[in-house]
Amino acid sequence: MAFYSSSGHRCLQSLLTWANFVLVCCGIALMAMCIYFIYDHEGVYVLVDATGSESVWRAAWIGLFTGFAFICVPVFGMYAIMKSSKKLIFAYFILMLIVFAFEMASAITAATHKDWFSPNLFLKEMLQYYNKPLPGVVPSNQDEIYKIKGVTAAWNRIMIEKKCCGVNGPQDWVTFDSYFRQQNIDADYPWPRQCCQQDAMGAFSSLDGCKIGLNPYLSNTGCYPYIGDYLRTFGLAVSWFGFSILCWTFLVLLGMMAFYILLDY
Repeated sequence: MAFYSSSGHRCLQSLLTWANFVLVCCGIALMAMCIYFIYDHEGVYVLVDATGSESVWRAAWIGLFTGFAFICVPVFGMYAIMKSSKKLIFAYFILMLIVFAFEMASAITAATHKDWFSPNLFLKEMLQYYNKPLPGVVPSNQDEIYKIKGVTAAWNRIMIEKKCCGVNGPQDWVTFDSYFRQQNIDADYPWPRQCCQQDAMGAFSSLDGCKIGLNPYLSNTGCYPYIGDYLRTFGLAVSWFGFSILCWTFLVLLGMMAFYILLDY
């Protein structure tokens, strides 16, 4: 039992306590990042959901869970270290390995799915749902109604706020068939009015100029760079921060394993 009374025991206790405290801080940061994304302050979730490829959001929910776990389990680990209890440390191992597996799933999901959101994916969704007539209000149509209303509102807001038009530009509305095109003739509205530039008061600068595609009055850029960059940025943040936490966790587990073994001496 010489290890209990040695200075090495106290040094290793302090080092592992600090290492677990770092994990707690990482857990708080991971939770905050995932909450920020899940809250969807940019309002793009409905667009992602309508594509049927919302795996990045699943990664965020898993990251939220593991972030909370990275707060609780290391705190338990610090208690186990202070008590120098092999049973508690063994329980810490089991819990941390479970959290490790979930965080790895979150990081891999975010890393592999961030590039799925191609312009064609959002273009197909926009043409399929934007301004689509609502079906009858019956339980079987609730999901369809949610997508139609959500996609239409999201595109209207994004095109106004970001001063963009369609996925690739105004040509999306005149090149491809869509419900919007079926409901409006080119002479009146070749593209949604949300593509038209507005002044500081929210009034259209020139609807007539916008209709004929004059540059100062029509937003000529597409909205995909804004949507795609946002999703890729989050995917990279969740994946690489997650992998960084996993690397640190691996080192902490090695240290805890050494501490567990040394308790026998």
